[in-house]
Amino acid sequence: MHSGSCLCGAVRYQISTPLGEVYFCHCRQCRKAQGTSAVASVPTPRASFVLLAGHAVLRAYRSSPHKQRWFCSHCGSAIYSEVDASATLRLRAGTLDDPITLTPMAHIFVTELPTWAGIHDALPQFPGREPGR
Repeated sequence: MHSGSCLCGAVRYQISTPLGEVYFCHCRQCRKAQGTSAVASVPTPRASFVLLAGHAVLRAYRSSPHKQRWFCSHCGSAIYSEVDASATLRLRAGTLDDPITLTPMAHIFVTELPTWAGIHDALPQFPGREPGR
């Protein structure tokens, strides 16, 4: 069992399945939404995500015709993104509260990496989504 929250604590959630993988997305949308060169996202089964608090302040922004990004309307913390009809959420790793060991898997959308950022590890790099997604 894992728990997480937004910066102000208004949104709190719990995950009932083990988490292990983290992907670093460099797509333009993720960079704009997070204000950084990459977003650390953790694939999480939608069925294991339980919102404990913050129903009234959690908001969604439809960033493309098939995808929503959920965030706290009080502090602006991004919580997760979801593709319509997918069984998997992309939880923002930085919102996890408990110490957890995540295994970095890959960098995705590296063709959109800005010139001012670099990748300084040996993880696999993909021009778009990771294979199998």
